[in-house]
Amino acid sequence: MSAEILTVAEMYAADRYAAEHGVPSLTLMEKAGRVVADEICKRWQPRPTAVLCGPGNNGGDGFVVARLLKERGWEVWVEALAEVDTLKGDAAQMARRWRGKTTHLSEPNPMAALYVDALFGAGLSRPLEGDARNFVEMSNLLQGAVVAIDVPSGLHGDTGKPLGEVCVEADLTVTFFRKKPAHVLMPGRELCGEVVVADIGIPDTAAAGVKLFENGPDRWQYPWPEAAGHKYARGHCVVVSGPAHATGAARLAARGALRMGAGLVSVASPPEAVPVNAATLAAIMVKPFSGATGLGDLLKDKRFNAVVIGPGCGTGRATQELVEAVLTTDAAAVIDADALTSFQDDPAALFRLLREPAVLTPHKGEFERIFKGVLEKSQNKIEAARAAAAMAGCTVLLKGPDTVVATPNGLATVNTHAPPALATAGSGDVLAGFIGGLMAQGLDSYKAASAAVWLHGEAAFRFGPGLIAEDLPEMLPAALRALRDRTDDRHHDPHGGAG
Repeated sequence: MSAEILTVAEMYAADRYAAEHGVPSLTLMEKAGRVVADEICKRWQPRPTAVLCGPGNNGGDGFVVARLLKERGWEVWVEALAEVDTLKGDAAQMARRWRGKTTHLSEPNPMAALYVDALFGAGLSRPLEGDARNFVEMSNLLQGAVVAIDVPSGLHGDTGKPLGEVCVEADLTVTFFRKKPAHVLMPGRELCGEVVVADIGIPDTAAAGVKLFENGPDRWQYPWPEAAGHKYARGHCVVVSGPAHATGAARLAARGALRMGAGLVSVASPPEAVPVNAATLAAIMVKPFSGATGLGDLLKDKRFNAVVIGPGCGTGRATQELVEAVLTTDAAAVIDADALTSFQDDPAALFRLLREPAVLTPHKGEFERIFKGVLEKSQNKIEAARAAAAMAGCTVLLKGPDTVVATPNGLATVNTHAPPALATAGSGDVLAGFIGGLMAQGLDSYKAASAAVWLHGEAAFRFGPGLIAEDLPEMLPAALRALRDRTDDRHHDPHGGAG
């Protein structure tokens, strides 16, 4: 499945592109209705079905679905929001081909065991009102399954948020050609239920130039070990530890970097934290340092090619100085947690230091502290992450159930591969280590962040309920084995090694 995500405007442009390249709009509508009917028949046996048709092309798709289900022996009827004789264009033609029962949309028919939502598509720009609103309010309380065409009615195609207080809650959403932001951003992703992207004949070239993608292994390549490789060729990641009472976060990150395949990993430790770190680490080395000057001196060793700073470091001027020491080197940098919050009173000071390769990894609260007002001014999380990356001059990973990775030039991925169990203390520290481990192996900021967040989710899925942060690095080998099995990467270790 192609990974591009198209905005509503880009999807309209793709429709026009198809028409200009010999695919009539009526043909697209017929194919759209057919694939919806096919997906319905894959999942359900024939049952009483109400197809809810709106006044536009989404309603036209619905008339096609009704006709095809009826031809297959289903008990089906149309409940129309507008009088059929007021429809125009392709929708009017499809309505004329429908020979079954049509009633006015008023209130849910308790006889229906399945509803097909063809009221409004992703282009809706105002809240549901009138009969449509009343119907949806009542239908959300019923037990019948709901299939939405394009997006659930009432959901904004670009923001992924309901336009008002009422929105269809679908079990299945069938969309066409490519996903839209509403299919991947929360809460839209949840309101859509299962999402199927169907090919209806729009040429793939209609998506050329798109810079937004759904995250997955096709967007990056894991750096499998070379047969003749050695640990020094796989980089050396340094994780900066906090004080003696707050060392756990750094160790979580370091374990993540090591499991991710970095050839060597060290914890840079303040003197008072050396005993606790040394007592609890084995394959991970401990490198003492004292203050920003000491960290700077340590990092003069060019073999240390990636640094993770922030987990457990504490906030304040001392951490700012440590960040400055990191960013004045050439090492790839992951700036996380306390390293971000330490600049909340002067974000511009951080921006002046930043450069590529670097990844900022804020959750929503940290993002709002550093990029003040950007979320509120942005249409959606994607736009906010892109704006933040442009401000910072480096890659930004905005965490959440719909994590967005964005670069200063607007390239972005949305990660949907993450279970709710990841909302647990320390999982973000592990993610920072995963990114650092990949950057140590030479992946650029965008690919390292995208790969890390996907593998983070894969490890969590493989563990299941009861997940805690410590489990994530230990599940990574299984996640990498599964990744290797699904790819045909000629560079992977044929004997099963995965870092």
